[in-house]
Amino acid sequence: MEITFLGTGTSQGIPVIGSNHPVCHSKDPRDKRLRVSILVSWDQYTYVVDCGPDFRQQMLANKVSKIDGVVFTHEHADHTMGLDDIRPFFFRQGDIPIYAHKRVLESLRIRFNYIFSSEDKYPGAPSVIEHELLNQPFMLQDLSVVPINTMHNRLQVFGFRFNDFAYLTDVKTVAPEEKEKLKNVKVLVVNALRIEPHHSHFNLEEALEFIAEIKPKKAYLTHISHMLGFHAEVENKLPENVYIAYDNLKITI
Repeated sequence: MEITFLGTGTSQGIPVIGSNHPVCHSKDPRDKRLRVSILVSWDQYTYVVDCGPDFRQQMLANKVSKIDGVVFTHEHADHTMGLDDIRPFFFRQGDIPIYAHKRVLESLRIRFNYIFSSEDKYPGAPSVIEHELLNQPFMLQDLSVVPINTMHNRLQVFGFRFNDFAYLTDVKTVAPEEKEKLKNVKVLVVNALRIEPHHSHFNLEEALEFIAEIKPKKAYLTHISHMLGFHAEVENKLPENVYIAYDNLKITI
């Protein structure tokens, strides 16, 4: 299985528009972060987890010519607003499967009503096949995926475990029974927004505590803001098995 980090930034991306923060002026390409998303590929299958406003750019940068579906963690704009850009895939492949919590599907139907509407549909609009996710394993082709139910302040968000790989973004709290689903995971990806505490995201200290509790062989930090600091400086201070993810990084599980 190959994981591509399509984007590793927070909702504003890095650099932030109009910001004079030093990280926003960094020359290190690892400090340039699009909105958070990953590509999960195995055998002949390819799935995207979240498609934010940078989706088109991410697909072009990674030369993605086919996707088998889009899996959504939650409905926030930085995770969903690229849905219209599935059109090139739809034109070649037909209806695109999407997977999400019932609440998220309802939100997408409102914001992208022209995609979901069956009445007088515009010929250029894409179409999707809806799959409602519950907090129980589901199949993507021949792969059983385990949802990890987490809380983003007061909003429910799904993380996902794909065999030995788990991806959790926009997380602040995880119940003990959900942590059990992460037992013996080899690679864990988790959000680490910044150094200072935040009301709805792990900060760096919380992310490292969570990683130490789960005990994966390797862990990667994502959903990063400029307030975390320079990639190179922060990574040098991390535990031996913890890394900062960056855009277009590929790892094999």
